[in-house]
Amino acid sequence: MPREQGEKLIASNKKARHDYAIEKTYEAGLILTGTEVKSLRQGRANLTDGYAYIDGGQAYLDAVHIPEYSQGHWTNHSAKRTRKLLLHKEEIIKLSHAVSAGGYTLVPLRLYFLDGRAKVEIAVAKGKREFEKRQTIREREDKREAERAMRTRNRLGE
Repeated sequence: MPREQGEKLIASNKKARHDYAIEKTYEAGLILTGTEVKSLRQGRANLTDGYAYIDGGQAYLDAVHIPEYSQGHWTNHSAKRTRKLLLHKEEIIKLSHAVSAGGYTLVPLRLYFLDGRAKVEIAVAKGKREFEKRQTIREREDKREAERAMRTRNRLGE
């Protein structure tokens, strides 16, 4: 059987981009059990409540919901267990320094397969306050309005 090629998105955390200001992103592998991989291949996962943390020189992903595999039996996994992230030691040190500096957290943004291997994109992020969220929405709407005006102006000019 030929190996998978390319990237297949399983789940994305759109709410994270709204609630946090993303500073830097990292790609990490995941240590999963067999039924977790099968459940992910069916495209079932939820990153909304998930977060990552550093403990004892290791990175972990917690509260990410990967539902039980429908055709599994007693070997099935628990849906919200803590999963170990595969990162280089230097990356773990950078992440731990960023989080310990204060105000920053590790948030999962996307869960996907890259050439057949499960990967998660985690971000060093700082929480936005309510007025910052409103400002971001306002800027996005203003940009959309300006593009719309340019399109109508270009059509009239032709």
